[in-house]
Amino acid sequence: MTDNEIYKRIKLAENLSGMTVNERLYTCDLFAEFDKSMLSDKVTAKKILTLLNVDKESIELILKSK
Repeated sequence: MTDNEIYKRIKLAENLSGMTVNERLYTCDLFAEFDKSMLSDKVTAKKILTLLNVDKESIELILKSK
């Protein structure tokens, strides 16, 4: 999936701020892409979390967890 496709999926979603990270990934149909990137491309994983407006501290914790 390209960066542009990821961005478009996130842009279509509304009211992500009240959701958990998993809910945001599910709502934007990025769960599988995020899991794949956590295994092979942490830069993309971080980009997805950043675009989902996950705070920096949480992003670092998530990236270190796997």
